[in-house]
Amino acid sequence: MASDSTAVSGRSEQTGSSAPWWGPGFAEFVAIVALMMAVTAMSIDNLLPAFPAIEARFGLADPNSAQLLVYVYMIGFGLAQIVYGPVSDALGRRPVFLASLALYAVGCGLAMLAPTFEGLLAARVIQGLGAAGGRVLSTAIVRDRFAGREMASVMSLIMMVFLIVPMVAPAVGGAMLALGSWTYVFVSMLALAGVLSVWFTARMPETLHPEYRRPLSFRATKAALVTTLRTRTAIGYATALGLLTGCIMGYVGSAQQLFDSGLYRLGALFPLAFGIVAGAMGSATLVNARLVRRLGMRTLSHAGLTAFVVVGLGQVGLALAYGGKPPLAAFLAVLALNQFLISFAMPNFNALALEPLGAIAGTASSFLGFYTTILGAGCGFLIGAAFDGSTLPIGLGYAGLGLLALLVVAWTERGRLYRGGVAG
Repeated sequence: MASDSTAVSGRSEQTGSSAPWWGPGFAEFVAIVALMMAVTAMSIDNLLPAFPAIEARFGLADPNSAQLLVYVYMIGFGLAQIVYGPVSDALGRRPVFLASLALYAVGCGLAMLAPTFEGLLAARVIQGLGAAGGRVLSTAIVRDRFAGREMASVMSLIMMVFLIVPMVAPAVGGAMLALGSWTYVFVSMLALAGVLSVWFTARMPETLHPEYRRPLSFRATKAALVTTLRTRTAIGYATALGLLTGCIMGYVGSAQQLFDSGLYRLGALFPLAFGIVAGAMGSATLVNARLVRRLGMRTLSHAGLTAFVVVGLGQVGLALAYGGKPPLAAFLAVLALNQFLISFAMPNFNALALEPLGAIAGTASSFLGFYTTILGAGCGFLIGAAFDGSTLPIGLGYAGLGLLALLVVAWTERGRLYRGGVAG
């Protein structure tokens, strides 16, 4: 399989910024792209406080059933990503993203009107199908303009802004519930989509250069897909990213039961506990943005992943030592530490996977996003479904998936971990 040295020809060592840029300044660019990604976090995290109300509204007997609202959303989110990249490589980023926002808005409206839990699940799938455009096209837009360590640094800043959303999203959801109904949570999602639509339309120009447009054809898409699959760096780091995404999804799916209505019964303090953990991730991405230019993506991400596995094993030990219910402060501290460490791996793994695929950034981002999301959703579902009223499934999930990710990275780098390089 191809390695970094056999990257796809074209713009793999270039940045889109070599051409005149008439769009927003750097800070506004980061903010817009971060908001494109934040639609997903808002669509998941601000719904968590509404789980008990939804369970009561639809008469759900199994408290784990509400977790399906997270996982079916991620299935739609993952499946649609395979489409957005090739289409945006042919038609451009702007029209495709705006169409995806319109589909997302339809999903929000259907969720508010859902007569049954099955109808709500279907609406969540549609929301995921629409939100996938932001995931794919935000990454492609960044890759259109930046490459190498500069891209990793920009992605870290975007992730830092993006991760502010989980800190406030449960509080937003709680505020919507206080207005009287869980359906108001979807009103907040619809409002976010409206703001983003206006801002993006007014300020973000088309970033795909005409010379990089690709025909929308099966042959072109197949060729790009084959190139992606044959690029060892891309498929290896995408697999590791998917496994780590599974850790995040398992935690998010279980968070409401862990902190709110289940294990620790924090009630109104649930958003605070959730925000503490999310804040650890946000601070780590800021540190990563500063360190990655000096240390490189590989050194930083490999060290972060190794430490993540060690702390994951510590999570398992802590759960066993306290019969599945360690003191809240201790559990939060260890969980926040692991979320801090995972943030040194995930943004860099994403950049490393795309780095050799600059000439097919849209299609590659689309396929890799599909792959990592489906893998992450599947792993997260297994962790969430194993929730038994204790912290042990989370610890086992973090330690097990983290170790698998480390083994995959070792395979990707042919056993040479912690090495730098021109780009990484």
